[in-house]
Amino acid sequence: MEKTNNKRPVVYDIPRLTLRDMLAPLFRHRWAVALTFSSVFLVSILVAWTWANHYYVATMQVVVGRERIDLAVTPQPTAAVQETNKLVTTDDVDSEVSLLQGRDMLREVAQTCKLAEVGSSFWGKFDSRDPDAKKAAALEGATNALAASLKADSHKTSRVIDVRYGRSGTPESTACVLQTLGKLYLEKHLRLQRPAGALDFFSQETDKYQRALAESESQLVRFSKTERVAAPELLRTDLAQELIAAQSNLHQARQAIAADRQRIENIKTQMAVTPARSFTIEASNSANILLDQLKSTLLTAQLKRTQLLLKYEPSYPLVKEVDAEIAETKEAIATAEQARYINTSTDRDQTFEYLRQDQAKTEADLASEEAKANALQTSLHEIQSQLVDLDAKAVQQGSLLREAKANEGNYLLYLTKREQERTSDALDDKRIANVSIAVPAEVPLLPAHSPFSVMFAGFWIALLAAMGAGYLAELADPLFRSPSEVEEMLNIPVLASVPGRVA
Repeated sequence: MEKTNNKRPVVYDIPRLTLRDMLAPLFRHRWAVALTFSSVFLVSILVAWTWANHYYVATMQVVVGRERIDLAVTPQPTAAVQETNKLVTTDDVDSEVSLLQGRDMLREVAQTCKLAEVGSSFWGKFDSRDPDAKKAAALEGATNALAASLKADSHKTSRVIDVRYGRSGTPESTACVLQTLGKLYLEKHLRLQRPAGALDFFSQETDKYQRALAESESQLVRFSKTERVAAPELLRTDLAQELIAAQSNLHQARQAIAADRQRIENIKTQMAVTPARSFTIEASNSANILLDQLKSTLLTAQLKRTQLLLKYEPSYPLVKEVDAEIAETKEAIATAEQARYINTSTDRDQTFEYLRQDQAKTEADLASEEAKANALQTSLHEIQSQLVDLDAKAVQQGSLLREAKANEGNYLLYLTKREQERTSDALDDKRIANVSIAVPAEVPLLPAHSPFSVMFAGFWIALLAAMGAGYLAELADPLFRSPSEVEEMLNIPVLASVPGRVA
């Protein structure tokens, strides 16, 4: 026989969650809610007026550009101009970010801006260490705090680095940190970009080679004055040409001497068979002139006898003398009429005379050629000696010239380098580098966070914290507040419930 169970399952109605139910725990634990809200809001007020009201943030922007061309002011083109198209990579920007966060610069910034105040804290008054040790510890602590507070962020799509620093204190100290950091950063960047002391080194090398060049030039001047030669290389070339001409003239003189000697021998042979004189005119004449003279003498004697006969007798001695003279004259006339005279004329032979003159001229030419040959021989020895001497002088002068040119080249090289370094130093003084401070740090006029906004945010945080505290207190409360809670927690039906007394 079957037994039928006529019990019906108990169906409980799930109560609907109302706003009253949601707010009921907060009212039940109103002291916890009020205490939590008051505490959090009070803390927000304290934070707003003690921290946020004195918390200033300074900002700075650094732009990373292309590598600087140090040779921007030079008289000649340089290879650095080809590097102007070099792009800035993210690695370059990250390197600049790391350089901005260097510990050495942060330590110097903390020391410059007096961020490490020894003994200003409560515990610093009880520190018994050495003052220098306390200063070093305070400086290190300030450096660590500065490293933690300093933010340097780079943008992936730009070459800009944003630097932020905030601290509670005066706005001037905040701006001092970034201003000092920017100055030290540029100086360090320039030091890393160019070696230190380059200008002094090139200046010393320039002065050294300038003195060496002056010494080389003075040696060249002394060499010219001492040796009395200015350009031995050119003189040696001219002397070589003169030597060639002298040798040619010597050969020609020797040929002329041999020719003259042979000519003289030939002339002497011809003169030996050639007469010195030859007959030119031979004439036969009577003594007409003598007859004329004798007849004139006879006529004079006869006239004298006639005059004497006018005065004297024929026997007078004077007359007789004249008669004797007349007789002798007549006898001489008769003798002269019978005599014949031959006139012969001779002269030098023309062939002989020509040979004699030619011999004399050839002998004179021979003497001249022999003297010329001796002089040329002497000149050749002198020119050869001078060439040997000029060779030695040319070698010495060449060595001096090479040394002077080497010193001049080094001097001009280091002079150019010195001017390039001076130009780079001038650019460094103007802070012309591949990085620049686009937006320098300025003293902030307003705090980073408004106290009222902090209080407003604190109000809502306090409200949320209070609500959370009320619900947590509700969860921690072990009392049952309704029949549904009993049935839900114990899983038993509630037969009756007595409402509590309303206080």
